[in-house]
Amino acid sequence: MKLTSQLFVILSLIIATSCKQQAAKTPEVTKPLKIVFVTGDEEYRSEESMPMLAQIAKRELNVEVKVCYALDSLGYIDPNRSDNIAGLEALEEADLMVLFTRFRALPTKQLKYITDYAESGRPMVGFRTSTHAFLYENDSSMVAMNNEWPTKVFGQQWITHHGHFDDGKYPVTEITITDATTKHPILNGFEKFKAYSWLYHVDEGDWKLYGDSAPILNGHSLKSKHEMEGNLAQFPLDNPVAWTKTYTGKQGKTARVFFTTLGHPYDFTLPVVRKISLNGMLWALGMESEIPTEGVNVSLDAAYEPNNSGFGTKFKPNRKPILFE
Repeated sequence: MKLTSQLFVILSLIIATSCKQQAAKTPEVTKPLKIVFVTGDEEYRSEESMPMLAQIAKRELNVEVKVCYALDSLGYIDPNRSDNIAGLEALEEADLMVLFTRFRALPTKQLKYITDYAESGRPMVGFRTSTHAFLYENDSSMVAMNNEWPTKVFGQQWITHHGHFDDGKYPVTEITITDATTKHPILNGFEKFKAYSWLYHVDEGDWKLYGDSAPILNGHSLKSKHEMEGNLAQFPLDNPVAWTKTYTGKQGKTARVFFTTLGHPYDFTLPVVRKISLNGMLWALGMESEIPTEGVNVSLDAAYEPNNSGFGTKFKPNRKPILFE
C-alpha cells in the first residue's frame, strides 16, 4: 500500500513536469487587434464606405473589425436617426476607433462609450464630418461636444466649405502632398488625385488647426463659392485635407490621431483614398513600420457602388448591419 502511494506521487510529478514542458513549448497565441468603426451621418454614406474599409482592414491588417450603425427601432440602418448608434459597447475592448459621424445627439450612455474611449489614450482615426460629430442644441450641459470636443480630439470644428457644385458629377478638389520633401509613411503609395469632396476650411484666416496638428495633404479647390464672393483672404483656395496629431485625455495618456476631411462616398472608389485610410489606421496604431512602400493593398473583395451624397432618403433602405465573422 505504501509502495503504491509512492508510485502515485512519482507518476504525478512526471505528468506535471511533462505538462509544464509541453506548455513551455506551446507558443502563446496573440489575440488580434480590434478596430471599431463608428458610423452615423445623413449626408456622406459612411454606412457604405466604412464597412468596405473594415473588410479591407480585416483582410490586410489581420484585425477583428466591428461597424456600429445608426439604427431605427426595427434594427434597420437609418443614418437619419441622430439619437442612436447601436453596438458602441464594443469600444470598451477596441484598439482603434474610426469615427465618421455628423451632428449626432446620442443619449448619455452611448456617448460615454465614445468619450471614454477618447480619454483612454487609445488611437483614433476620423473622417470629414467628425469635425462636427455631435450637435446638442437643447442641452447646455453638452455644448462642449459640439465644437470644443472635435477641435481638441481631431484638430478642428465645422467652419465652412467651398461649395457643392453638382455634387458627385465631377471632382472639385485637387489633392497633393503638403511637403514633397518629407514624405509621411501614411502617404506610401500616394499619387496626386482629384477628390469629390468639396474643400473644408480648417486653417488660416481667423482659424488655426489645433494643438500639434501636422498637415500631410493639401487640397486646392477647383471651384469655390468663396472665390465667387470675394472671400479668399478669409477662406483661401488651399487648405489641409489630412493631418496627424496627438490627443492627451484626462488619464494623462497620449493617443495618436489621424484625420482627413475627405469622405465623399465617391472618394472611396479611388484606390489612393482607400490607401491613405488604411495606411492611416496602421500609423495610428503605431505600426507604421508595417506599411508597405507601395501602401496597403486596397483591392476590393466586392463591388463598392455607393449612393451619392445627399440628405433625406438618398441612403439605401431596408439594410441590416453587416456582421464580420
